[in-house]
Amino acid sequence: MRGTDETSGSLFSDVDLAERIPARHPLRNIRRVVNDALVSMNVEFDRL
Repeated sequence: MRGTDETSGSLFSDVDLAERIPARHPLRNIRRVVNDALVSMNVEFDRL
């Protein structure tokens, strides 16, 4: 998704998923890489 990275965990669950994923879990790195890639493509998305 584009836009701000707002968590709404409390809206759907009593457990914050960020707290359940260990700090060294690969998903944390994958999320950072994907977010960086999407930010770098903002100009192209805006043209669409």
